[in-house]
Amino acid sequence: MNKDFEKQLQGYGLTTAHILYHLPDHPAILQTYIWQEYDLAPEFPEMRGFLKFWQEKLDGPLHSVRYIHRKLISATEWRALKGEFILH
Repeated sequence: MNKDFEKQLQGYGLTTAHILYHLPDHPAILQTYIWQEYDLAPEFPEMRGFLKFWQEKLDGPLHSVRYIHRKLISATEWRALKGEFILH
């Protein structure tokens, strides 16, 4: 089974973060970065871990982070099948 599909079945949703940060050499200039990963709302452990890594290891100080989260598979969209069709 695909790792991403398995995460979706476990309740993970797709989180996209729009990160604005200051350039290390030119602090008055903002740069943008888009981060996307499967994550669990409302704690967002993956995103929090990435932002912690950013603050500890990267030079560009964070200005702001905007994010959106969407579950791709909900309980009403998933059901077990009792049969199988074989073609060819």
